[in-house]
Amino acid sequence: MSDVSQSQIEEALKAYIDPYLEKDLVSTKSIKDIKIDGDKVTVDVQLGFPAEGYKAELASKLKEMVEAVDGVSSATINVSQKIVAHTTQKGVNAIPGVKNIIAIASGKGGVGKSTTSVNLALALSAEGATVGILDADIYGPSQPRMLGVNQQPESSDGKSLEPLNSYHIQSMSIGYLIDEETPMIWRGPMVTQALEQLLNDTKWKDVDYLIVDLPPGTGDTQLTLAQKVPVTGAVIVTTPQDIALLDARKGLKMFEKVEVPVLGIVENMSTHICSNCGHEEHIFGAGGGERMAEQFDVDLLGSLPLDMSIRIGTDEGKPTVVAEPEGRIAQVYRDIARRMAAKLSLKSKDFSASFPNIVIQNN
Repeated sequence: MSDVSQSQIEEALKAYIDPYLEKDLVSTKSIKDIKIDGDKVTVDVQLGFPAEGYKAELASKLKEMVEAVDGVSSATINVSQKIVAHTTQKGVNAIPGVKNIIAIASGKGGVGKSTTSVNLALALSAEGATVGILDADIYGPSQPRMLGVNQQPESSDGKSLEPLNSYHIQSMSIGYLIDEETPMIWRGPMVTQALEQLLNDTKWKDVDYLIVDLPPGTGDTQLTLAQKVPVTGAVIVTTPQDIALLDARKGLKMFEKVEVPVLGIVENMSTHICSNCGHEEHIFGAGGGERMAEQFDVDLLGSLPLDMSIRIGTDEGKPTVVAEPEGRIAQVYRDIARRMAAKLSLKSKDFSASFPNIVIQNN
């Protein structure tokens, strides 16, 4: 029986291309330790993204590959996850209690961006991350209804706001501070100031990912976010038809201009599933998100159907991911969330917190 070497195990592990990172786990430095005890091997894997729903599958695939190495009788694979802060635009200060901010944007309204935002936040939470959601739509806040929350946030010191919790998610919205029927008749500068206050004056608690549900378009609010808020990455939501894709391109280009990396595109309402017969049809056209992803060299993170249960769930304050956690659509949201967080995990890490501040004193 030949002795097993570490390089043999590494070679075997390199053969597995992770579907979310789209790279092997050795080159992404996800393999933290390989222990060889005679013919028994233990491998410690640490993912940089939340993956509760994928760990068992990953462990079993790696176990199979390691046990196929000549001289190995058994393999133990330990999979853990560690989410760190990643770099943002230069010259923008970090927000206390928040590691990463992901902006969810769309070029136009009506493409299901808020529904996608809340379900992706819930999906990240289901995958094991601590998540917050900020409703940045001052004129049309929809997260309070979608999360089933209708109370006012508390303030322990009279200056900052405590985020409201729903389904293990921390949330903040202008909708918590005003009556649902009250229109916000504000000019642009007031809106951007309100957004900055909601973001900076909320006491976020150890949030791995703060999802920011942006209003549609590329106006004041989006520019404020892109220039003054430490955004780690953006996701563009679109529908397959040409008019929505045209506007989605503008959103994508805006983030490129302000040097916020676009993590990918989510194509919403890509097919319609008949609630009577289950027939699936491309009523808004097919492949638009895919073509846009290819054209701009960004990833298509996933496609979601136009399904009545998604609309009913969010209207009733029970989004799909919590209403039907084992259902097909919830699994699609979780898959998109893993892919989005995996793309983010490959971005450079933010080490600013680990450097001490140097203070020069004149004695």
